[in-house]
Amino acid sequence: MSYVVGLTGGIGCGKSTVGSLFVEHGAGLIDADAVSHALTRPHESGWRAIREAFGPEYFAANGELDRAALRANVFAAPERRRLLERLLHPLIRNEVVRQLGLSTAPYTLLMVPLLLEGGRQPEQYRRVAVVDCREETQVARVVARSGMSPEQVRAIIAAQIGRPQRLALADDVIDNDGSPAALPSAVRRLDRLYRSLGSQ
Repeated sequence: MSYVVGLTGGIGCGKSTVGSLFVEHGAGLIDADAVSHALTRPHESGWRAIREAFGPEYFAANGELDRAALRANVFAAPERRRLLERLLHPLIRNEVVRQLGLSTAPYTLLMVPLLLEGGRQPEQYRRVAVVDCREETQVARVVARSGMSPEQVRAIIAAQIGRPQRLALADDVIDNDGSPAALPSAVRRLDRLYRSLGSQ
């Protein structure tokens, strides 16, 4: 298994953009959201678990999960969100471990939005990189790309670990509040560091 770096940040902070830049340098990348999406395709294990727990009303006629409806439901009630997490997190964790075991990259980024919700978990990763920006920036970006209302975005932000706690748990912070042109140099610097750590 290669050296694992946890990559996280609040919604709209730019994790995917940063992850793509690392991949251009040869890093491995496992996106927990992509894993979750794959597990909730029709008739996959996560899809079956959600259908059994939440009922058929969150599924289209073709069997596809109505992700927007489910998201609105679970973010409106913390106990429903916790239920969804209990259903999906073990499945996601098992698939992430499987993919990490296959990685031959000099280091692998494990990109997880809720990486630090339960504090640091060193058994999963050796280091934590946080992509950071102000809440106003997060809201503007998510509204622009998703069509969600500012209130919906703020509800998601409120359900995530707070920015101060996230920054306090970070080993490395990638500032993504300014020009995107500044990101490549920040990624280059960390790529050199992670390659060095991964070779030790």
